[in-house]
Order: sequence, then structure tokens, then C-alpha cells
Amino acid sequence: MKYAFVAFDAGGKRTEDVIDAASEVAAKDTLAERGLFVVEIESESSSGHSRGVSGGRKLSKWRCLAEFTRQMAILVSTGTPVVQALAAVERQVTDPRFTEVVGDVRRRVEEGASLGEAISRHPKYFDAVARSLISAGESSGRLDSMLERLAAVNRQQEIVRRSLSSALAYPILLTSISLVVLVNMLMFVVPRFTVLFDSLDTPVPTSTAVLMAVSNHLRAYWMWEFPAVGIGGVAAVMWAVSKPGRRAIDSLILKLPGFSDLCISLAMARIARLLGVLLESKVPLLDSLVLVEEAMSNDSFRRLIEQVRIAVVRGSTVSSVIGKSDLVTPAFAEAVRSGEDSGRIGEVLTSLADYLDEDNASLLKALTQMLEPIVLVILGLVVGTIAVSMFLPLFDATAATGPAMGGG
Repeated sequence: MKYAFVAFDAGGKRTEDVIDAASEVAAKDTLAERGLFVVEIESESSSGHSRGVSGGRKLSKWRCLAEFTRQMAILVSTGTPVVQALAAVERQVTDPRFTEVVGDVRRRVEEGASLGEAISRHPKYFDAVARSLISAGESSGRLDSMLERLAAVNRQQEIVRRSLSSALAYPILLTSISLVVLVNMLMFVVPRFTVLFDSLDTPVPTSTAVLMAVSNHLRAYWMWEFPAVGIGGVAAVMWAVSKPGRRAIDSLILKLPGFSDLCISLAMARIARLLGVLLESKVPLLDSLVLVEEAMSNDSFRRLIEQVRIAVVRGSTVSSVIGKSDLVTPAFAEAVRSGEDSGRIGEVLTSLADYLDEDNASLLKALTQMLEPIVLVILGLVVGTIAVSMFLPLFDATAATGPAMGGG
């Protein structure tokens, strides 16, 4: 099959041509071997519309930012002008919403705005850290290196999010399916056994009686209870996103056995990564702390960074506050102190972030291995309890009729 493509070489030269390959992936691999960076590719039999505009898939804002910074870093580092790089990225973006955002950024840059000013119009996709690094890169004339650093940060954060999603996907899916099965059993299976037990006219165990009562209640009031559960779920979500709810959930997360260690380690890695990159990019310490504070999702760690910032304003060091906190490990605090003493805190934090990311991968794998059997055991106990509660009266009835038949 023939594929039309647009690509740039290492010198920033634009190339438009057609390549014959078995698939789109094979075409990209062949072009990569030739030293070409593909920004747009489609089969000649397609409709001719851009993939980003027609039939694109919606991505998270984190994924959009990661793709944008990675592609811009490659293009700008090869000498491609910013406007042309933005145009290339605009054609390559797969999310139709983000395509409009990149298009607006390109138009603003064409009209004379800086890239930092243009992306600041879209804070939903470009957070404070991205805006600060890009603006610093433009003012220092090192936009390519800043984009590369930002791309590395976003890529690592995307890896962490994907790992967490993959780790939690199976337990959540299994739990959801089991709840559906459980509701169906209570609505349709248990009532059939109830009729059978009534016909046998034998006493039933307490567990069976409770299960039958729950089934009867659910069948009688399901038209009220299901909407109530939905309303309760919406109310819970609204509370969770509120400031008091968020603070309570963040505090609870840090107390969960097993899970708290991973959350703390992930937060420390994020602090080290962001603060290290910002300081290495010559962003002032106070400004860096403000940006890291805004970027932290956990309220407890956000308040910790706020305390650090206040202490720095008063003339203290970062390690003086970090070292007293129960939220970070002694090794983390010692690394920060060592970095301050040597005057290379940015490099130390970046190296520490690399180490923590490797450690977090192991923690995440261990958590996944622990969650799956726990979920299976709990669901097995629930299903087993229902099964025993339904069949135990039948066994009792069989045992009672057996001697009677034998005596006759």
C-alpha cells in the first residue's frame, strides 16, 4: 500500500513524498531508518482529511501535552522555525479538541506573540510548569533544550499514569462485573430458590433468610434504590472534588496500608523531578517552589511545599523544612541537604527522581500482585456465601426426607 507522508530530516528540511509499505507502522519505521521524523502520514486511498481533524480519538490533557512537547522538541532541535513546527504538530495531533488549541497557538505566534504567551491562553492543556519552562527557554534562547526537558518530564508522568491505570484496571473491572452479577443473582436467581424453599416448607438458616430478605427488598424497591444509588454516587463525586472532600481523601490515601507508601513515593518523585528540572533551567528557587506547589495534586504535599516556600522567604533552607516532615523519607531529606550544600540541588533532585521512578515501578508491580489475589479472595467469599446460603436448605431438606423414606 502507498502512503503519502510529510517529514523533516535532521537539518530541518521538509520532505513530502510517497512510500510503499505493508502498513503505516512499517512505513514509519522505514522512514525513521532514513533519518526522517514523520509529522503526517496517511494512505493514498484515504479521504485526504487530516487525522487530527477527522476521525481522531480524544486523549487526556496529559497525553496531549506529552505528545506536543515531544514533537516540538524534536522539530525545534532540528532547526525548524517555531511556526512551521507548530503547523506540523497541528497536522499530526490525533485529538480534535487539541488540534484547535494548537491551531490557535500557531495563529497567535504568526501574529507576533511569543510561544509562551500563546500557550498561556490555554491553561487547561498547558500547566504552569510548561508555561514557565517554555517562556524561560524563549528568553534564554534555549527553547529546544527546555522543550526536551519538558518532554522528558511529561513522558515520565505519562508512564506513571499509564502504569497506575493498568494496575487498577483489572481489579476495578473484576469488581464491576462481580457487582453486576451479584445484583442479577439477587434480582432473578434468589427469588427462584425462595419459591422452592416455600414449597418445601422447611426452616432455612439465618444466612439464607437474610439473603432472601435482601432479595425481596431489592425487588420491591429497586425503582427507588437504583436512582438513590446514582444520586449518592453523584453526591460523592461532588464532595470528592470539593476542597474539604479532596483534603479528606488525600489524608486518607496517605494512611492506607501498602498504598500509602506508593503514593508518598510517587509524590516525592514528582517533587524531585519538577523542582530539579526547574532549577536546572535557571528558574529562581521561589518561583520554582510556587510552580511545584501548583502542580501537586495531593493537598498534604501541596501544604508541605507551601511551608518550604514560606521558610525560604524567611531565609531558611529547603532541607530545614523537608527534614522535619513525616511525608518524606530521611533519604530524600538527606539528598536535598546534600544538594544544597554542594550547590547542585537541581542535578541531585533530577538524579533522585530517576532513582525514585525505578523504585516506584517495583512498588507498583508489588501492589498489583497484592491487589489481584485480595480482590479474588473477597469476591470468592461473597459468591461462596451466596452459593452455600442457597444450597444449604436443600441439603437439610434432603437429609430430613432421607430417614423418613428409609423408615417407610
